[in-house]
This record gives sequence, structure tokens and C-alpha cells, in this order.
Amino acid sequence: MVTITLNGRPVEAPAGTMLVDAAAQAGVNIPTLCYLKGLNCIGSCRVCLVEVEGAGLVASCNTAVQDGMVVRTDTPVVAAARRANLQAVMDGHRAVCAACVRQDTCALRRLAADCNLADPPGPLPEKGAWDEAFPLQRDASKCITCMRCVAVCREVQHCNVWDFTGAGPSMKVVVRDNLPISEAGCTLCGQCVTHCPTGALTARDDTGRVLEAILDPAVMTVVQVAPAVRAAWGEGVGLSHEAATPGRLAASLHALGFDKVFDTDFAADLTIMEEGSEFVEFLGSDRPRPLFTSCCPGWVRFVKLHCPQFAARLSSSKSPHQMMGAVVKNTLADEAAAAGKRLFCVSVMPCVAKKYECDVPELATAPAGGGDVGDVAKAVPDVDAVLTVREFDRLLRTVGVNCADLPEASFDNPLGASTGAGTIFGRTGGVMEAALRSAAFLVTGENPDFSACDTTAATPEVPWMSRELAIGDVVVRIAVASGLENTAKLLAALESGEASFDFVEIMACPGGCVAGGGQPIHFNSEWGARRADILNRLDAADALRCSHENPDIQKLYADWLDKPLSHTAHAWLHTDQEGWQI
Repeated sequence: MVTITLNGRPVEAPAGTMLVDAAAQAGVNIPTLCYLKGLNCIGSCRVCLVEVEGAGLVASCNTAVQDGMVVRTDTPVVAAARRANLQAVMDGHRAVCAACVRQDTCALRRLAADCNLADPPGPLPEKGAWDEAFPLQRDASKCITCMRCVAVCREVQHCNVWDFTGAGPSMKVVVRDNLPISEAGCTLCGQCVTHCPTGALTARDDTGRVLEAILDPAVMTVVQVAPAVRAAWGEGVGLSHEAATPGRLAASLHALGFDKVFDTDFAADLTIMEEGSEFVEFLGSDRPRPLFTSCCPGWVRFVKLHCPQFAARLSSSKSPHQMMGAVVKNTLADEAAAAGKRLFCVSVMPCVAKKYECDVPELATAPAGGGDVGDVAKAVPDVDAVLTVREFDRLLRTVGVNCADLPEASFDNPLGASTGAGTIFGRTGGVMEAALRSAAFLVTGENPDFSACDTTAATPEVPWMSRELAIGDVVVRIAVASGLENTAKLLAALESGEASFDFVEIMACPGGCVAGGGQPIHFNSEWGARRADILNRLDAADALRCSHENPDIQKLYADWLDKPLSHTAHAWLHTDQEGWQI
């Protein structure tokens, strides 16, 4: 440990700690824009300047503590220098804050307001050309070249989509090799969006399409909401985690005017019945190990774009929201037709890649014009639109829903009941844990000890976690990884023979969907772990904690699907990811 004097008082910090972190640990906030701890410590924005005795003004994000260092963060000289540097950043930024979707979470806007900055004197920069249909959107005129997107995409997500050209004032962030974004290997994980300090990177806004469907009397609108959403949606509408209950979430969706409100947790249970059964069948085969989970479209895009040699090992089970879309479109078609309406299915997801996934024609089960199922030329999507959690929260504010005053409501039946196993789908390891609970039952006829299936040790801080579980006479080797850099390490170990597993869960976002690219944004604060804790508590409190115990799942099979992996189940609930067009 070393001791520095910070604003007149002694502060201890481990050797090598950057001043900005030492100050934060002592309760002193230093403003930052470009800094991303451990990833981006380049001092480019110069907003984090502090005064060091004998050295003058230095960037605190890349200046390490030294024993005896005397540091001031609160002098007029420091304030004036920060303000001048922030004004320079603002002068190159198209500040159209009133119409920006990041107006409430923009770090630049907050700092500019704190420093009472003037509007830029010159003409506003141009937005630049972009594919407006692509789920990930970029407005170059709002980019402040902080390089955070470059660092996250390269160091955490292993995709290297973003690059830069030039230096100093002429530096620009660009898509690598100046490729169209659709050809740059983007997995649509959205981590660049959640780590952007401004509105330069966003998700495509589909709220208009959804509101139009709600207002159309010829449309029956059906909405479903993903497991991880219940742990985060309240953050964007001012609700505490205690007030943002699943019941109030269902009530808020009803208040928006949706005709039916379903829980994707139900479809997560359905996914487990199919994927768990698929895994049990896989265990008795000689197919190459391992079988990979396939419910994360960011992971599916990654494996197809960057590691296609593993694509054939993906589970054929669709993701939960696509399973729900297929079930809705097939089981409610007659009810909608009798009312003279067409179905419009909306998914509220913590994910940007789901916007891509719902448009994959190979996933459709409801062909237009009476064609055959699987006829992609005539495919009608099972899910018509995907809203991120941020879009959902904006829609609530647009309509004026006072979520805090709503009495709790239930999700609609018969597709609303769920188990704790479905709930934990939203955090890393949750899919694996849920699958093991039911796979063990399918083999032995008895529920396993929950501790034997526990995967809460899976965190993005380690490349992967692994364990062994005895299912009947077979010892199953499993692994869990989240974040695509961690995924790349695991795939390399599998390819080299360093590691060997039977079943592997991958989630593209570090920590899983709780930290997804569509979740509410908290600048320089990672909320994935606390959201995962919420899901774990909901699971522990649930009366049913295994997917095969869900009575509505049992009824769906009895009425429509017969049994897991049946012909109808394959037609509705399975796909061949190798055939997807990326």
C-alpha cells in the first residue's frame, strides 16, 4: 500500500492504482468520459484532470499513485482546465439533446450541465451514412472519440468491429476496414452501446411500430417479457427493485394496451423441456462433444461469423422468445381470426441481437399465403418486433403509465405460468442449471439436489467455470462462459484438446442477459451482478423450481405438442442454425 494526500487528507491505496480509482475508493468523484477501468485508460478526453504537487495537471485515469503524492481535485485551476477540455469535446459534438434517446443517461450531457457550458458556436457536425435497418445504429456526429467502443469490442467481446483513423483532432472511430456494419463481424451483443457515454451508439428504435400495432383495431397485440427484464425494467422508470415486481411489470404491459401479456419464463421452461430432452438423447449418441446451448443470438452470430467449425454442435432448440412466438402464432391464430384480427407478437428483451433474430426467415413457422412451414420465401415472422428494456421504459413514459401506482397483475394464461428454472435463464449459468435440473429428472425420474446443479460460480471475471454431475450412470461434464473473449478462450481450449465437456452454455454478454446490450445504462457502473441476485432470489422463492413441473407446459404438450422432440415440437420449436443467413 502507498499513502497519498488527497484534498488535504491521507488516503491509502494499493501500488499501481490509478488516481481516479484511489479517489473513488476514498469517496471523491472525479469526472470521466473516456475512462473504462482496466480497458481504456488513455486520457484522451482530459476531463479527469487533477493537480499533483510538483507535476501540475495530469490525467488521473492513467496516472498511478505514488507514495507521498499530494493531489488536489477541487481547485479553481482544476475546474477551469476540465471545463475548457469539456467545451472542446462539446464543440465537436452534435448536441441535439431534446431528441436524443440517451438524454437521461448521457455522461457528456450531465457533465456539460454541471460545468454550465455554452452551445457549440459553429455548425453542427453531420450524422454520416448508416444502414438504418441494421439493429445497431451509429450517429457519427455524436461520437467524441473516447475509444470505449473500440476497447470493449476488442478486449471483452473479441470481435474488433470498431477501429480508428487519424490522430489528435482528426481522429475518427470507424467500422474496421471501412466495411459496411453488416459485413464487419458484429454479433449485435450491444456492449458498445451500453458503454458509449453519448448517443453515438444506440439500438434501432422500434417503439413506433409497436405503438402503431397497439392502436390498430384490426390487430391483436401479444407481448412477452424476458426473464432478465424483471430485474432491470424499473431502473428506467424510477422504481426500486422492491417495487418493480413481476406483477407490476405485467400490470405495466397491460396498461400500455397490449391485448395479451405473456411471460417468456414460460417459454424458457419450454426450451428446457426441448433442450434438456435433446441433451439426454445426445448423451446416448456418438456425436462430437460438446453440445452448445443456442438461446443467445449474439452467441449464434459469433459462432457462425467467427468460429463456424462449431456451428454444427449448437442445440437445435430455438431461443425462448422465438419458441413463445411460434406457440402464440400457432395456438392463438383461430382466436384472432374469429375476432377478425391478425396477430402481432412483441418481445421485450434485454438484448439488441434479438432484433436481428426475429427477422431470421428460417425461424418462421407461420408461412404467408398458405405455404408450407419452413418456406422462407413466404415466411411470416413468429415475433414481429423486439423492444429493448430501454425502449420499453421509453414507451411507458410516452404513454404516461404511472407504474408505481399500478396494482400488481398476473400474466395471462395459458402461457403465463413459469418456474424458478425459467427465471434464472437471465443470468450466466442459468440455462445450464435449469437444463440439468430437468435432464436429471428425465433420466432418473427424480429431481436432483439443487446444489449439485448450481452454476452461480459462473462469472465474467473467469474464462469459464466447469463441474461434473452424475446423472444416472453417466458423469456429465459441463462448462459455462459469458462474454465473447471468454468464449473464444473456451473454444480454443476445446479445439486444442486442453478442455473437454459434454454440455456448454454460452452467453454473449458478460454475466448473461442481466448485463445485456438492451438493458438500462448506468455509466461506468456494472449492474449485472445485482440483477442476477434478484433472479436468484426469485428462483429460490418460487414454489416450482423445475421446468418439467410447470402445469401449463404439461398442458401445452397434452393439447398441442404431444411430447418433447415430437414432430410438431420440431416444426415449431427447433431450427438449424447452420442454415441461417447472417
